[in-house]
This record gives sequence, C-alpha cells and structure tokens, in this order.
Amino acid sequence: MEIIDVFNGDADGICALLQMRLADPHKSTLVTGVKRDIQLLRKVQASAGDRVNVFDISMEKNHSDLIRLLDQGVHLFYVDHHRSGEIPVHPGLETIIDMRSETCTSLLINQYLGGEYLAWAITAAFGDNMNNIANTLCQEQYYTSVRTEQLKMLGVCLNYNGYGETVDDLHMTPDRLFLALLDYPDPVDFINDPDSCYQLLHAGYHDDLGKAEQIDPVFRSELVEIFILPDEPWSRRVSGVFGNQLTNESPAKAHAVFTLNQQGGYVVSVRAPLVNRVGADKLCSQFPSGGGRQAAAGINHLPQCEFDNFVTAMQQMYK
Repeated sequence: MEIIDVFNGDADGICALLQMRLADPHKSTLVTGVKRDIQLLRKVQASAGDRVNVFDISMEKNHSDLIRLLDQGVHLFYVDHHRSGEIPVHPGLETIIDMRSETCTSLLINQYLGGEYLAWAITAAFGDNMNNIANTLCQEQYYTSVRTEQLKMLGVCLNYNGYGETVDDLHMTPDRLFLALLDYPDPVDFINDPDSCYQLLHAGYHDDLGKAEQIDPVFRSELVEIFILPDEPWSRRVSGVFGNQLTNESPAKAHAVFTLNQQGGYVVSVRAPLVNRVGADKLCSQFPSGGGRQAAAGINHLPQCEFDNFVTAMQQMYK
C-alpha cells in the first residue's frame, strides 16, 4: 500500500499535514505546489488499496479526480474548509469538511488529533489571518505574548512562502519546507534554531512587504480598496499577505490585490472585511478560474478587459 499526502503549499496545508505526520509518522509520497495550484488530485496516480490524504484543497475543484480515484479503489481521507460542492457518499471516502469562515484545515486536524500539536494549528490559523481564534487559543493555553507573537509571525511567513506563479518564485518549495518542519514538534524550536530556514523566510517577507507598502490603491471607496502590483516575483510572493495586512489595518473594508501576469492579465487575491468575513468566494466564483473560501478567495487569471466588471461586482458584493 502506498501512502500519498496531498496538501496546499500554504501555511494551513503544510501545518495540517505536519500535525498528522508528527502524530502518525509514515513515509509518504508528497504532492503539493504553490498556493494557487489547487487541482492537485490530477497529479495523483494511485492503485486499489492505496491511501490518499488530502489537506486544504477545494473538493469542488478536484471533484472529477476524486471520483476517478474512488472508482479505482483508492481510500481517501479529505480534510478542508473551502467550497466542497456535492460531497460523494462512498465507502472509500472519509471527510472532515467545515466551510465556516472561522476555521481552517489545521484547526480541523487539531480537533481530529485531540489537540496533540495545537501550537502548529495556531500557527496555521495566524497564517490564514484568523487572528481572533488564534489569539483566543493562545490565551486558553496561557501562552506569553512573546510566544504568541512568534507563532503569528511564523504563520505569516509560512503562508507568504506559498504564493507564486510557479515554485521558482518561492524561497522554498512546499515539500522541502514541510520536510524541514518535521524536525520540530514545537514551532518555537524551529524559530529559534539558527540553522533552520526561518530567517530566510522572515527576511524575504519583510523585504517584499516593504515594496508593496509603497503602492497606492487604483480604486478606493468607502467599503472597497483595490491595488495593482507589477509582474515581479516579489509581487507574486507578497500578494496574499499584503491583502491580509490591508484587511487588518482597515477591517471594515474589502480588499483586492491584483498582480500583473505574463499572460496579459491579473492574478487576484480578495479579502472580505474582517467585520463581515463572507462573500469573497461568491465574488471570485463569478469569474473563470476563481474560487476560495468565504473570507479569502482569488482568481488565477483575470483578463485586463474584465477589470471594470470585477470592480462593479466587488462593489455590489460589499455595499
């Protein structure tokens, strides 16, 4: 029997699998990619009796390959918080699906494991900009303010590393980063280890964010702000965490960060207002290649001619 672990390349996907493999060590084949590479099941080739574990990718976007694998006799364990579509009823499929805006895949795995590696789940929640629930969990564990801030920055840096058009844009490929983290049951040990890659991620994050902060919005209203970043590797890396920062700074506004791409269009990251964490998935799903979750979603390619239509749709969503 082969074990195949499929996971999103962001903080949530990595930390979800990390908790599982710390609790249940197994050698497995890793299938992952940049954060927006979500149709990962199409990369999976498995046989009857194999086990495929899936973390933090939309079932709706992988439905046909999910059915393919089930028909081949593969057992799947599927954990996610994105749009699921219709969930198949099949003896070979075990699911933990929760699309509420105040949870993430790592928090679902934390519940499944009984809190064994809670600090990594908190790290992922911070990475997904779920600061309220992450801070609450830290307070319940009596974490110091220093430890809380360490987990928050680590989550942000892990999430930041997942953004890019290809893995060449990233500081570390998600599979290498996951394997590096496996040596640290406590995330603070990873932060404090001078030989870990944490300083690389931390420095890259601050450098890229500093460039993004020099960009002025191209559209601004009472409830919506839109920014356009250039077609550069740093832009692709920072687009998501920049959107999170904008939302934290102006919690009553929805934000969209457009990044020019080489196809003559945009990659779009959308963040719903913190005070009303809904609608981002519905907005982005109006456009081909769009999807995500209620609080945060995106569009993999938006033609430049669709920019005005997007602005209109975003204003309608958040009015």
